[in-house]
Amino acid sequence: MRVKSRINHGNWHRVIRRTATAVCVTAMGLGMAGCGTSNAGTVTLDFFQYKAEAADWFTAKAREFEKTHPNIKINVNNSSDATTDLRTRLVKSREPDIITINGDINFGMLAEAGVFHDFTDDKIVDELNPGMVKIAKSLVQTTDQSKKRLYTIPYAGNASGYIINADVWKAAGEDPNNPPKTWDEFISLLKRFKAKGVVPIEASTGDPWTIQAPLSSLNSTLVPESEYSYLKDGTKTFSDLWDPVSDKLVEIYQNYTQKNPAVTYQQATQDIASGKAAILPLGTYAIPQIRLINKNANLRFAQMPATNNAKEQQLTAGDDVMLTMGAHTKHEKEAREFVDFLMSDENVKDYSKQQSAFSPYKNTYVGDEALNGVLSFYKAGKLTDFCDHYVPASINIAGFLQTLIQTGNKTKFLNSMQSEYDKIEARNFR
Repeated sequence: MRVKSRINHGNWHRVIRRTATAVCVTAMGLGMAGCGTSNAGTVTLDFFQYKAEAADWFTAKAREFEKTHPNIKINVNNSSDATTDLRTRLVKSREPDIITINGDINFGMLAEAGVFHDFTDDKIVDELNPGMVKIAKSLVQTTDQSKKRLYTIPYAGNASGYIINADVWKAAGEDPNNPPKTWDEFISLLKRFKAKGVVPIEASTGDPWTIQAPLSSLNSTLVPESEYSYLKDGTKTFSDLWDPVSDKLVEIYQNYTQKNPAVTYQQATQDIASGKAAILPLGTYAIPQIRLINKNANLRFAQMPATNNAKEQQLTAGDDVMLTMGAHTKHEKEAREFVDFLMSDENVKDYSKQQSAFSPYKNTYVGDEALNGVLSFYKAGKLTDFCDHYVPASINIAGFLQTLIQTGNKTKFLNSMQSEYDKIEARNFR
């Protein structure tokens, strides 16, 4: 699943900016690990790897790379608390040489602080999916558009929408290969399922973070990413941005879920795998979990339409894994060799297959046939980022959403979001 851990603005940001200019200066003299070391002609690179689910894969690739590059050793650091660990390394002047990082607000803050390599003018950009590149640039936490540069190479994409149990759809007389293209069509489908005694939507509010999935799925079409800069400068509020999605979430969760929606994520994946519901409103990250339960599950994945204009629908997509280098690595040549190795077509396809992800090149490859239903959005670049990637971590979005869908009180939800956001911005001295 997509784990959210973010860094607050404020004093920590200034510490990072200061240390970014001095990274690795003292490491050599103190004999500290990281920052790349060299012994008898062998360069050792520090590879900071955040994604727990892919730890074994990246470690195996590092060992494979070493076999053909005997002068380079890769020290793989698979972190269980990536945000905290990376922050600690940067403050202690131990900037890694190669880094994988999630495309969220944490990345955006660090990118703006100047700790990552700038790939903006790199020739590889011409080969990348433009939608994924746009997301990576948009995340850089600055309102100065000229500074929204490409500080990473997108490595693997995911998407938010809903997972279809195709067998349930067929049994109910619905076509899983032709999902709704508009909001009204989507609601009509849910009504038909309900009338036939089929649970339309498998909710998992026992793990409130899962409510953020449909929030982001719908907001991709309803709210352009650029609108969040207005939230930041105070010219717009959550009431301006999230009013429509609030109504839609209340409608979905109060009318079309199972009798007990407060089940866990784990239970929800088991229920959709066994055909207890037609739809699971989560992202592509849940597909591997479902297949662990039922490897033969007949699944599809669809975009969740938010308006009644089929042409304006956007797919909520994230740069789930982004690959970059430290801005101050002393071994840029060797680090780039490893980056290029990981970016080979063979490796990105293998990773996509292992993780049920989208590959980053223009000719997008999907690692699970269930994803073919939204491949057209990737190929057309009709992608926008998860809206919660623009919200500070200390705001309890999941808790506020849980109250929203239980009470239907959108005014309280929107005001609570704004109040928490204003408190954080008041502490931001950037």
